[in-house]
Amino acid sequence: MSDLGVELEGRVARVEIQRGPANFFDMGLIRGLADTFHELAEGDRCRAIVLCSEGKHFCAGADFSGRGQGDAPGDLYAEAVRLFEAPLPFVAAIQGAAIGGGLGLALAADFRVACAEARFAANFARLGFHQGFGLSVTLPELVGPTAAAELLYTGRRVKGEEALALGLCSRLVPREELREAAHALAQEIALSAPLAVRSIRRTLRGNLAGRIREATDHEQSEQDRLRKTADFAEGVKAMAERREPRFEGK
Repeated sequence: MSDLGVELEGRVARVEIQRGPANFFDMGLIRGLADTFHELAEGDRCRAIVLCSEGKHFCAGADFSGRGQGDAPGDLYAEAVRLFEAPLPFVAAIQGAAIGGGLGLALAADFRVACAEARFAANFARLGFHQGFGLSVTLPELVGPTAAAELLYTGRRVKGEEALALGLCSRLVPREELREAAHALAQEIALSAPLAVRSIRRTLRGNLAGRIREATDHEQSEQDRLRKTADFAEGVKAMAERREPRFEGK
């Protein structure tokens, strides 16, 4: 698809989201990523993937501006599950913001390489909304239940150094070295026996895709309920107007 760039260097593929500067996603983009990841897994031409984005941010979340307004949430999350089902390990290169659903996309990766300027936030409560993209599963597993609850309740932003300490990212490098470092990690993986890597990954991830499917079913139900509230309307309006929301619990 036109919003994705794919390059193969040796056994490592670089998949770039090309919706800069913010790289908002909709169902079409997540479907394109899932299709691409499954296609790259065919045969032995590719053994690991680097997921990166053009522009200022990795991914600032779902597109509320109109591009994805016709998407059914269930269809979006079905494509997200397909992304979790893809068999190749992938490394996300995180520059700028990984916010909301963009954080969910980042946490779908096996590893995240970030820079000090990166910002991670599960900002759903600041929108009057419930988390999605399987974050109910992936976030607590990475940072622990207490830290995950704090991040979800407050929606606060976490910069690169704290993200490394929490476990949100695996490595922290200067921004100008970000893609090179992500590629180097993917290349290390690609040097290992491919059948063994896939087997080990299946063992470690277990029924992760099934758990994501179950989680997103619940997340969608809560999102559908909260989408009808005045607080959600206020949260989206406040975000667009770049001000603090004034929630009333309605």
